[in-house]
Amino acid sequence: MPDVMSSRLIGVGVGPGDPELVTVKGVNALRAAEVVVVPVMDTGERGRAEATVLHYVPEEKVVRVVFALNERTDRARREAAWDTAGERVAELLRARGSVAFATIGDPNVYSTFTYLAQTVAGLVPGTVVETVPGITAMQDLAARSGAVLTEGTEPLTLVPVTAGAAVLKDALNGPGTVVAYKFGRQAAEVAEALRDSGRLDGAVWGSALGLPEESIRPAAELDGAALPYLSTLIAPARRDGGRGGKL
Repeated sequence: MPDVMSSRLIGVGVGPGDPELVTVKGVNALRAAEVVVVPVMDTGERGRAEATVLHYVPEEKVVRVVFALNERTDRARREAAWDTAGERVAELLRARGSVAFATIGDPNVYSTFTYLAQTVAGLVPGTVVETVPGITAMQDLAARSGAVLTEGTEPLTLVPVTAGAAVLKDALNGPGTVVAYKFGRQAAEVAEALRDSGRLDGAVWGSALGLPEESIRPAAELDGAALPYLSTLIAPARRDGGRGGKL
């Protein structure tokens, strides 16, 4: 049995899906951990984090833990899933000492790891919690589409559309670039918000970045049809001052 005081839980960002976008530090952390936990939905299908991790560690080192990843309405069910997942990871920490949790994107940006770490800290006191940053979907979409996220003094606003379209509308009416996450189910409202704010031209959306089913399109082509849940939108800042105009 490892010393509980030496237990380490490491949240590792594995990027938006392209296995080549996992950092060297991330790969080293995955390989150094005694076990790698990956989140899965209760339907059991392999998620992006698991698919990415399997490029770097053997399958027998990977432990699948069920999370209610897309649960938005049933708080009790969501929190019960967090509790169950936390208890499973706590068991692994007590038995193995070093556990890596692989999360798409970055572990400190809208990640399930946040809730897991809070739960485990209460179950295994003294556990050291660390994170390894990962490439985010907005960075990958910017690179693949040619959209510039920020220049000079421009702000950057990141909005989860699961918070409601009104939050996105407020952001679009402000300055700087706006990035919207998880907007697929509200694509029609997002298109309307872009038109109403005059931010449709130059905006771009993408899904399944770096995967065979990747789709990257101008936001002007949004027709109201539902898109994949993890779709990302970039509405670049209004720029009319020429090169260096925002310095």
